[in-house]
Amino acid sequence: MRLVVIGSGMAGTRLASEVRARDTSVQVTVFGAETRGPYNRVLLSNVLAGTASPEQVRLPAQAEGVTARLGVTVTAIDRESRTVRTSDGGREPYDVLVLATGSEPVVPAIPGATRAIAFRTLDDCDRILAAAATATGAVVVGGGLLGVEAARGLAGRGLPVTLLHLAGHLMDRQLDAEAGLVLGEALAGLGVTVRTGVRVSAIHAHGVELDTGETLGSELVVLACGVRPVTGLARDAGLEVAGGVVVDDRLRTADPAIYAIGECAQHDGTVYGLVAPAWEQAAVVADLVTGADGAARYRGSRLVTRLKARSVELAAMGETHLTEDPSDAVEVVRFSHRARGIYRKLVIRNDRLVGAILLGESATVGTLTQLYDRGGPLPGDPAGLLFPGLDGAATADSPARMPDSARVCECNNVTKGRIRACWEAGARDTAAVVAATRATTGCGTCRAAVEGLIGSLREQEEVRA
Repeated sequence: MRLVVIGSGMAGTRLASEVRARDTSVQVTVFGAETRGPYNRVLLSNVLAGTASPEQVRLPAQAEGVTARLGVTVTAIDRESRTVRTSDGGREPYDVLVLATGSEPVVPAIPGATRAIAFRTLDDCDRILAAAATATGAVVVGGGLLGVEAARGLAGRGLPVTLLHLAGHLMDRQLDAEAGLVLGEALAGLGVTVRTGVRVSAIHAHGVELDTGETLGSELVVLACGVRPVTGLARDAGLEVAGGVVVDDRLRTADPAIYAIGECAQHDGTVYGLVAPAWEQAAVVADLVTGADGAARYRGSRLVTRLKARSVELAAMGETHLTEDPSDAVEVVRFSHRARGIYRKLVIRNDRLVGAILLGESATVGTLTQLYDRGGPLPGDPAGLLFPGLDGAATADSPARMPDSARVCECNNVTKGRIRACWEAGARDTAAVVAATRATTGCGTCRAAVEGLIGSLREQEEVRA
């Protein structure tokens, strides 16, 4: 079978490796517009911050037997002949085609927008860091997840940063107003000036002009105004496109030979912009196209957003914007301590956790993530979930008390039991466990938990010895 994958990012690369792991006879060809080998786009903010090098965010090389055509774009899909045309004038036949084209940055239609640098790729990081080396300050336009990470990263290099956001508070898709306020104050303490409710009207060579007429001087302007799925190829080929390329529970388009996964795919009305769903989708498609599991289906993902910014801990999941509503059986448990940058909120419906915000250090992130993901019943006093140890409440973040079924790495669906099995099979350090399970290779926020678990297993072995 000839499998062609359009896109060599995190979704396409994972799919190729998943397919080859199931069936080495499949001929896999991956086309990628970037000339660089695959890398972890989620960790680019760490490159900006200087806490990781470009080499450290690279993904493992393509699996053996995979042909990678980097720097070669697909220009058209010929569904009738089942071939794709490429930018180098070639034609590649396929039996199965998977669209993993990802997304592209949104560049606002304002004068001078091309003077700014959109933050999306490693090449963008290179450009931003080159400009930051001589800039006296930076302006980041867009206060969503990516904009916050970019602003924190540049501020971590000692550069004065102003973060501009059109909405009334930061990360308004994931956070309620109070959480956004506390996040803004935490960033201010780290050298980021936050301006919300402002609109940029133009970008000049040495600054940003607001619609009020005010100009903010800056030699470096970074755009983080969101992304949109790359769907042009699918649309031109006559496939259904809405917010993304429309797929069913098999991740298949209306053409049975063409699938779509990752940020370009729309499943059940939702386009997922995080890595964990893309990898879940890759596993389903690999099962189906190789025949490893003909019954595999994708049923959607429960999203947990983690902010990857040094000195700022944030997790948000589910229906975070809900307020108390007895008629809808919604209960909200909330704690705020703005002076310490702490905000915690639980949204409960019918004794089930349907949303949560945890800003500031919290030992219950793992526990709450599991409760949200599984939809299990909550303890009698949910306040104990906000304050570990209250009324004897246990936390899943304590390695010794964590059940084997607890997921340690959300992105790769790695449980404590799987890590324990790797340990018992001889993986005695973090690098060996990562190689065996891929834990920590997604958003990276579980690394401390993985290291803590390995340390706990080592201590238990030493005690027994």
